[in-house]
Amino acid sequence: MPHVTVGVDGSAESAAAAEWAAREAVLRKVALRLVLAADSPDPPRGGADEGDSADDVLTGTARALRTGYPGLGVRADRLSGRPAAVLAREAAGAELVVLGSRGLGSVRGFLLGSVAMATIVETDPPVVLVRPRHGPRPKDEAYTPPLVADLPGSDRHHREAAEGSGPVVVGVDVREACEPVLDFAFGEAALRGCRLRAVHSWSLPPFGRDALALDMALREMRPDVVAELGKVLAPWRRRYPSVEVDELTPVGGVSEQLVHAAEGAALVVVGRRVRTSRFGAHVGPVTHAVIHHCDSPVAVVAHD
Repeated sequence: MPHVTVGVDGSAESAAAAEWAAREAVLRKVALRLVLAADSPDPPRGGADEGDSADDVLTGTARALRTGYPGLGVRADRLSGRPAAVLAREAAGAELVVLGSRGLGSVRGFLLGSVAMATIVETDPPVVLVRPRHGPRPKDEAYTPPLVADLPGSDRHHREAAEGSGPVVVGVDVREACEPVLDFAFGEAALRGCRLRAVHSWSLPPFGRDALALDMALREMRPDVVAELGKVLAPWRRRYPSVEVDELTPVGGVSEQLVHAAEGAALVVVGRRVRTSRFGAHVGPVTHAVIHHCDSPVAVVAHD
């Protein structure tokens, strides 16, 4: 069955990811699957009540989401194995895989940055990284299911509207436009009924302190850059006529300009080339920077 998969581990980050994934599943009209993965069948015992903490996380999260989202099909699975490999394997057939971007898990802590990055490079479907709206919960604080279950329906819907009211933002390289990335970004904007903000940053030749030459170069080169971006986006505008597009061509570093443009976004979309170097699979520097510095949810889309 079509579904959204989310990794949980009892941290504030994974709770935020689970809540975001539930809203996404409702939006897509698909089921939600919660996955808790650990290197061993039982987490290490750190105290008298530690033995059942993984099950508590799963059942508590599932119960909270079923209460907060009536009618949403929720399945919860506790699995054994290397977390990144487990999540990549279980992602087969999922429309999205959702992770907390900085887990400090009370159970195993498997959503640490290194594991999240490993999951990204091992997973074929798009992976969305979600940060909590507030600071992480202290490690010694008792686990509490996602806050959605404790909110009145009207308040929850107001909050959801506020969180999803921004545009979808996508980084575009006009020299090497990625069809899967653009297709996903336009599709997400159409699904949400929001604007798409397409960002292509570029650099000017160095002119030292000659401000006049710099201004002339900017005026002469920008029209060509704008035209190139428009040409790349034209097929997707025709394919998704309902999506209103803002085309941005700022001058400056790619990572910095994309993070700046992503402020207040409902979702930021970046690409990951499917390739393996002698050091193993990895994400590019722009995607790496956006993942670490963007507060909005970030979708990483694999492409050739």
